[in-house]
Amino acid sequence: MKFIPTKLEGCFILEPTVILDERGYFMESFNEQTFQKGIGQSVHFVQDNQSYSSKGVLRGLHYQCGEHAQAKLVRVLQGEVLDVAVDIRPDSPSFGQYESVVLSGENQRQFFVPRGFAHGFLVLSNTATFFYKCDNFYHKESEGGVLFSDPKIGIDWGFPLREMIVSEKDKFQPLLENAKKVW
Repeated sequence: MKFIPTKLEGCFILEPTVILDERGYFMESFNEQTFQKGIGQSVHFVQDNQSYSSKGVLRGLHYQCGEHAQAKLVRVLQGEVLDVAVDIRPDSPSFGQYESVVLSGENQRQFFVPRGFAHGFLVLSNTATFFYKCDNFYHKESEGGVLFSDPKIGIDWGFPLREMIVSEKDKFQPLLENAKKVW
């Protein structure tokens, strides 16, 4: 497994070693020892989530606050998405900056998003099955969000806004400057 640091401290793109032969492929998608050595910290995942969405569906930008904050290890089992993490740690030198990566069932890449980041994704293929591990349990009262189109963040989704399918909840998330504080 290759761990590629991003411009946002703590975020990593993971590229697994894929063994191909005439039968198909094999890869180790997660190994706790390899993972912790690769990112340089201890993370214990306690919950797995999966979603299925159609082209143009945008989910995010979401996070959990305080003691319920979550780190996520995300991947796409089928299809392709643009995955985005936004640094919302108030004392971070990269506060308000984002990192994006294309994840697909074909490239098998994964993206580690630590606590203190808002996260979202946009489906680029006809459909996508998205899978992620969380290091803390979901807690509805600790939910936070940032508007996916916040002009100060300036995420380049590379997709026409009018063609995006966005939930009512996500259409009306606050701008980062007015969002719930992470800590």
